[in-house]
Amino acid sequence: MMKELMIKNASVFQEDGTFRQEDVCIREGQFEEAGTSGSDSVIVDAQGLMAIPGLVDIHFHGCMGYDFCDGTEEAVRKIAEYELSQGITSIVPATMTFPEEKLGIIMDSAAAFFRSAEESGSSSVQKRGESSSLLPCAALRGINMEGPFISMEKKGAQNPAYILPPDADMFRRLQKKAEGLIRFCDIAPETDGAMAFIRELKDEVGISLAHTTADYDTAREAFIHGARHVTHLFNAMPPFSHRAPGVIGAAAENPGVMAELICDGIHIHPSAVRAAFRLFGDDRICLISDSMMATGLSDGEYTLGGQAVTVRGNLATLADGTIAGSVTNLMDCLRTAVQKMDIPLESAVRCATINPARAAGIDNVCGSIRPGKCADLLLVDQDLQIKNMVFHGEILL
Repeated sequence: MMKELMIKNASVFQEDGTFRQEDVCIREGQFEEAGTSGSDSVIVDAQGLMAIPGLVDIHFHGCMGYDFCDGTEEAVRKIAEYELSQGITSIVPATMTFPEEKLGIIMDSAAAFFRSAEESGSSSVQKRGESSSLLPCAALRGINMEGPFISMEKKGAQNPAYILPPDADMFRRLQKKAEGLIRFCDIAPETDGAMAFIRELKDEVGISLAHTTADYDTAREAFIHGARHVTHLFNAMPPFSHRAPGVIGAAAENPGVMAELICDGIHIHPSAVRAAFRLFGDDRICLISDSMMATGLSDGEYTLGGQAVTVRGNLATLADGTIAGSVTNLMDCLRTAVQKMDIPLESAVRCATINPARAAGIDNVCGSIRPGKCADLLLVDQDLQIKNMVFHGEILL
């Protein structure tokens, strides 16, 4: 049975985007209303530290030499182990553009991993240093289906051989294999059948505009029909301009639409990141990593979606120079946004925790330090270095 855990003297991040000095009480793996601690409570003195929710990455592909599209439980586990070690406690990894058969294998493996984690429960969480053949893993909260319903012209690092027109029946077959885990389905709204697809599936999955040549009017129509998300804003879409505002303009003026941003220092110029915050506000932006398998490893040759990728420093590219995902985890993206892009700390934390949880429809279980939610919490210093971590109510560091 888990002991009660009390974190005292921390500056605690609130759902409204502010910090407040208060105690945090954890019982049975959940945050609870703070009260008088029991005699057997574990007390953590967090004086001088900030308590922020465990981060939530809703769009990334892999790390440590593994890709979510490897389609194995081992790959999902290794990815989830690394993510948790970096302070990302909830994950929604993304697929690439593959044939339905391959996507089905990926969905099967994710569903099997999820079932295994559910069956083992929080009792399987092991503290680092304890004897165990398995390290603790970030919670798999869903799947982001990035392909194959995208535009050939804006395919980016996606494999053009497998791009398909939107197919609701195919999506439902894959969702069945995933056992309901697919949280986002990406789509280029200008493709044939896209609007009908959005109308049909808008209540079954979050529709995100991605890898698209859509103009303003087409994007606006897609949002009217029920799309509510934009994948990696600025990337793989027409630029925002005064005569052609495109997807970015249509999304910015629709209060029900949230947008992803890759703040790795490579994908988007800091000025454009700051502009996006002014356009959307910090309640509608989700920081993502879009990381690929080279994340956490040294420079070299890797793959993404079956295509060769060269990694040099923070830059990952295909043979033709196309940027191929990032090699930066979400915690480092958060640090970059604050320390190098002048995004306020409160805004950046909000965009890496409660916002992505809300966008994925999982904010009832994670994303904030609030009674009833899963007790995932990071204690960080002023440089955003992790000094302690609580996952599912257990101290890990």
